[in-house]
Amino acid sequence: MSTAVAHAAHEISSRAITWLHANRHLGGFPSETTADLGDPDSVYKPLSETVLLSSLVLREGVAGPGEAQHARELLDFAWQQVREGDLLYERQLRHSVLTDPLETYAHFARSGKRHEGLEELLAHSAALGALTEVMPNRRLAVANARRIVGIGDGEDWAELTRVTWLGATPQPWAIDWMTGYCLTHTVFHLTDWGARPEDMPEDLADYVATWLPVWIDIWSEVEQWDLVAELLIVGVCLPEPLFQEADWKRLAGVQHADGLVPRDGAPVDDDPLQRFSDQQHPTIVAAIAGTLALSRLLST
Repeated sequence: MSTAVAHAAHEISSRAITWLHANRHLGGFPSETTADLGDPDSVYKPLSETVLLSSLVLREGVAGPGEAQHARELLDFAWQQVREGDLLYERQLRHSVLTDPLETYAHFARSGKRHEGLEELLAHSAALGALTEVMPNRRLAVANARRIVGIGDGEDWAELTRVTWLGATPQPWAIDWMTGYCLTHTVFHLTDWGARPEDMPEDLADYVATWLPVWIDIWSEVEQWDLVAELLIVGVCLPEPLFQEADWKRLAGVQHADGLVPRDGAPVDDDPLQRFSDQQHPTIVAAIAGTLALSRLLST
């Protein structure tokens, strides 16, 4: 085990979780929020990502007592925000082809927070094949969410994987910023965020292991820290996890003293609400990266 990487991963995740917990009140729904969610990206999407982080912290069990308690309280806060699943149920009922209620609920279900009515509705939708048209990596997201909840586990994972950008193993320089995110999420969902690294096809694992250090260097050079943290998660999800000490020290170096991890090299706003809104996502990603890295390091 790399002691330096483990220390950096622990510090990054611990401080990030503490910052997210301390500012959680800034990420709640307005009181008049309905299941239609006029702007889903404003609160709903970040809240879903907070649930994802909390579920992974609790699943991995490597956080300290304080951070584990923070994760439980973040999960409880989010469960309260979605009215113990009722908001997700209403949203799925009104908008039958949307996938976000399923994907959000899967993180709650992973942690034992279940909603019987929603699960019946999701199972019914899965049986009917009701699904809006989405990008290939998003199909993997839906398949993984169904696998977590325990519905419709008849997916052809090989077929779903091969139609993604990564599945074609293109020339490694044929990648841009958005494709980088598609690549990362293909790995996340295929391996269920590192829980199933053996599900990565050998040729894809070899391809990623060869070129991931290059991609990390490129996006570190232009200070795209959010994408860098996502790429670090990819390395953790490989069958043979990839840990470069310099990468983890670099990410730890850009983290602020209060735990915030900046999205990029631009100045961070001083206004607390704007600061939280702008930097919540990269801080969540960094917390996930640190949590999963420490878990894999301790298990090898």
